[in-house]
Amino acid sequence: MVPSHRPRSTFALVLASVVALVVAIGAPAAIAAEPTPPPPNETGTPTLATLRSNLETAGREYIAAEEKLNLSKARQAELQTLLQQTEADVVRLKQNFAKYAGEAYKTGRVGVIGAMLNASSQDNFLQRAQALDRMTQRDQGSLDRLSEAKHKATATKSNIDQEVAEQVAQTAEMAKRKLAAETALTAAGGGQRTSVNTSGAATAKPAPRNSDGSWPKESCSISDPTPADGCITPRTNHALNEGKAAGFNWYVSCFRSGGDGEHPKGRACDWAAFSGGFENRSAGGSNRDYGDRLAAFFVKNASALAVMYVVWYCRIWHVGTGWRTYNSAGSNCGDDPAGDHTNHVHTSIY
Repeated sequence: MVPSHRPRSTFALVLASVVALVVAIGAPAAIAAEPTPPPPNETGTPTLATLRSNLETAGREYIAAEEKLNLSKARQAELQTLLQQTEADVVRLKQNFAKYAGEAYKTGRVGVIGAMLNASSQDNFLQRAQALDRMTQRDQGSLDRLSEAKHKATATKSNIDQEVAEQVAQTAEMAKRKLAAETALTAAGGGQRTSVNTSGAATAKPAPRNSDGSWPKESCSISDPTPADGCITPRTNHALNEGKAAGFNWYVSCFRSGGDGEHPKGRACDWAAFSGGFENRSAGGSNRDYGDRLAAFFVKNASALAVMYVVWYCRIWHVGTGWRTYNSAGSNCGDDPAGDHTNHVHTSIY
């Protein structure tokens, strides 16, 4: 009887050995797998934190001023059209009134009284009286419309003057913010003019705006679709999707808790210049070309996507200043790939 049970015991031992072997093989494979490099550590010196804060403020206020300027120009254009129509009404009403005044001068009050006295009957007299009353009301209405048209034209001109004053103020505000950004960059050791070719960059679909053309107020309300665990704003999500639609599908990380800048607000993304993640080395060859094209894409579509600034390879494009050098790490370009942004492209959205 004992031998009959041995095959079952043998099978069980073999099965257990196979399971143990599979587990043993699987465990080292998981450990040996290369983890995705973590998002770059963009923190640094207090000077760098101040720079980012100043650039964010300058970018945000510059776009807000530009927004007000564009809205004011649109309102001015509408008012100019209204003024032209109103002035045409004034001219027409003046011509009608001049014609009426000439006729009144020819007939005078005697002509009116004569018309009444020449009535052939009581009914005819009443008819003439009613007709004269309607003429008086018509003529008074013409005078009222002329007065109203003149008042409207005066008010419209005043509103146009207010819009012009608003445009002067916002233009000055934009110049102020541009100077603030340039001053911040210079204080951090950068700020020299530079450039990136954007001629071959794709065109992005504009982010949604309000009916008057302004940017809607947004909060960090969308779950971050990148491996980062957090939230981003709808506009940041739109910019992220447009970047991917343009073919930039390598590793991206947006939200990061803590620290300064726009990452904790869900308004910034870091686009790795390496397909596998943020390698701790400067991009070169096709990797740098990828970063160049990605930076050019966001700069070309800055107005459509509400981009405040883009940082790439020791350079920064700021909405108020254009391309400038960016000495974030306080060293030679590339000594600190994360701080110098030579291993990833940073985008900040309004």
